Amino acid sequence: MTGDGTAHAGRAWIELDRKALLENVRTIRAMLPQSCSLMPAVKANAYGHGSDLIAGELQKAGVQAFCVACAAEGVGLRRCGILGEILILGYTDEKEFGTLARWRLSQTVLDFSYAKRLNRYGKKLHVHVGVDTGMHRLGIGSGNPEEILEVLGMENLQADGLFTHLCAADSDSAEDRTFTRKQAEAFYRLAGEIRKRRGSCPKLHLLSSYGIFGYREYAEDYVRPGIALYGVWSRGEDQKGRKSLCPVLSLKARVACVKSLHAGETAGYGRAFLADGERKIAVLSIGYADGVPRCLADGGGSVLLAGKKAPVVGRICMDQMLVDVSGIDGVKSGDTAVLIGRSQAEEITATEMAGQCNTISNEILSRLGSRLARIVV
Repeated sequence: MTGDGTAHAGRAWIELDRKALLENVRTIRAMLPQSCSLMPAVKANAYGHGSDLIAGELQKAGVQAFCVACAAEGVGLRRCGILGEILILGYTDEKEFGTLARWRLSQTVLDFSYAKRLNRYGKKLHVHVGVDTGMHRLGIGSGNPEEILEVLGMENLQADGLFTHLCAADSDSAEDRTFTRKQAEAFYRLAGEIRKRRGSCPKLHLLSSYGIFGYREYAEDYVRPGIALYGVWSRGEDQKGRKSLCPVLSLKARVACVKSLHAGETAGYGRAFLADGERKIAVLSIGYADGVPRCLADGGGSVLLAGKKAPVVGRICMDQMLVDVSGIDGVKSGDTAVLIGRSQAEEITATEMAGQCNTISNEILSRLGSRLARIVV
């Protein structure tokens, strides 16, 4: 669904700022050599933004490669008209190997035994070989060049890429920076050995969002921007010393009705909110089934109405939540509340909400529910 920025008629929705997305693309591209291409992470519904909308806008901007978490996400992109390479970063069951071939999806080689299973499928499959340089999650160990060389020579596998993941690139501590550089060194040693033995090497990629901003010297054939592409950092403090990005997503909901409470009256499940005087409570048409964290009320969360902050009160429900609008004049049914985004001079960011819930913005955004309409403005 797309829109022109006019008021949305739904109960709750997400607005996506096209200009912000494209500005983030320009910012990231400007940091990279011209030989390096973007392979954006549009997994988890593009971190809650809407993978079809985001990938569509990126494709218009010249992006020709994407990465997702699973085969279903890749098929979904193909059905929406996304061309180019789509790399699956996670596990695909053997029963779905035919899906890889049918929809022209590239599969990550998760380990050596998985490579043999892919090869036994008997038809040509495109793969990128994951290399474990110290994260100890997925990939063949960088100290096993013989296994990787064997994978590269497998009859039914077309190895288009070789990559690793720098698991501490988001940390500025001396210890973690040393660890990250050791990961990169191990990866480059392996790539050098492959070139020496084979005369060539598949395309290389090491960097995701934090790596792009902290270790751009390791930008090779691809980079895999995720959270930064959406104009957000995982934690609020991560913005320090890094280039400013433009948040793409705003989360909004309608005021369903406004209630007046007298001193001593309670509201919500468990009578969790107790009015300490005459209060006005607005009921918003959004809840935890839409991805609003239930703990937001306990963390001092708020929403914006008419450019003013309204504290979240009581327990967040599945489909509704309560906010105190006692200090905001004229709030009425149908008004728009902003949970993430800007209202006049005030702004609530995804990282701010994440901090109030003791988590990271990646989780807040990727949990935004499917019943939220998403519109590009």
